[in-house]
Amino acid sequence: MSVVTKVILNADEELRYPSSGELNSIQDFLQTGEQRVRIAGVLAENEKRIVQEASKQLWKKRPDFIAPGGNAYGDKQRALCLRDYGWYLRLITYGVLAGDKEPIEKIGLIGVREMYNSLGVPVPGMAESIRCLKNASLSLLSQEDGVAAAPYFDYIIQSMS
Repeated sequence: MSVVTKVILNADEELRYPSSGELNSIQDFLQTGEQRVRIAGVLAENEKRIVQEASKQLWKKRPDFIAPGGNAYGDKQRALCLRDYGWYLRLITYGVLAGDKEPIEKIGLIGVREMYNSLGVPVPGMAESIRCLKNASLSLLSQEDGVAAAPYFDYIIQSMS
């Protein structure tokens, strides 16, 4: 939920106008809007490149994932992994645009550990894959934009660790 929506809902629930502190938080949110849109645009426009680079980094670090018996062994399993990488990258853009980690939590992290465990996918391996996704993504962003985007990746990594 965006800062603007939170402020409005909180004020309405209490039958009051937004406080000066809440208005300042909206102003701060709006001032970073151009940067958040720019970051989301770079990530979306480069999804294929980011996913390819992240998977290359992961397979190099963890060749056992693509070896016989690994969770990404075979074309079908590997394609499913790459699909998940794209899905997580999209979740990150939602968080960046909202300026909040709540969309990531609500859309993508509730039950993720249970799901991967039930599928026999090692959750620490998924955390490592998000680290690779982060590295590949941040390499395309300016330092300032990278600093703004990194916490959204870290949030997913922490949730899977």
